[in-house]
Amino acid sequence: MEECKICNLYNLEETIAKKLLESVTYPWEVLPKISDFILEIGNQLDMDKYNKIGEDIWIAKTATVAPTAYIHGPAIIGEEAEIRHCAFIRGKAIVGNGAVVGNSTELKNVILFNKVQVPHYNYVGDSILGYKSHMGAGSITSNVKSDKKLVVVKNGKEKIETGIKKFGAMLGDEVEVGCGSVLNPGTVVGRNSNIYPLSSVRGVVPKNSIYKNKKEIVEKI
Repeated sequence: MEECKICNLYNLEETIAKKLLESVTYPWEVLPKISDFILEIGNQLDMDKYNKIGEDIWIAKTATVAPTAYIHGPAIIGEEAEIRHCAFIRGKAIVGNGAVVGNSTELKNVILFNKVQVPHYNYVGDSILGYKSHMGAGSITSNVKSDKKLVVVKNGKEKIETGIKKFGAMLGDEVEVGCGSVLNPGTVVGRNSNIYPLSSVRGVVPKNSIYKNKKEIVEKI
């Protein structure tokens, strides 16, 4: 599945996690490694640019964090990021430069590339969101199957056994997810694609596509 490879989804110059992502082929392979990676690089960050809060939270001095937000480590909040009112960061989270984590949004075990926006009532768990990707209000990643079985990435007749139970969504660079959509476990959305509002998405959505429903995925013109 070439379209699911990191090299075809992301510009790695737009994340502090470049080294981690370069070490594997598919993005979901880093999900078990995010916590250790944060702890590894946290103490290597420029302390002229970052404040260390407690043992394992690093927040850029230019970031804006609402007093009502909650951040549990390990976590890195990048430069000029905005963590808004009542955001809930449960740990194992990298929030990129200029990213927005909005009102009542919850993050857990994620990498948000630079300029990602999850601004309104989003849940993002066990997921990677590429540069400038945006999740509309109320859209979420569903990260555990209802039968609790291991997640399989499917693209037509092709499939990849991931060997992991918790896997939300892998969004390529500049993906737009419409309001109220659910990205089911094992979803991969290619670069520059749009998901219609109120969609239930699973499997692989090609790059440069518009996802209207599971039977109607059209190429952008």
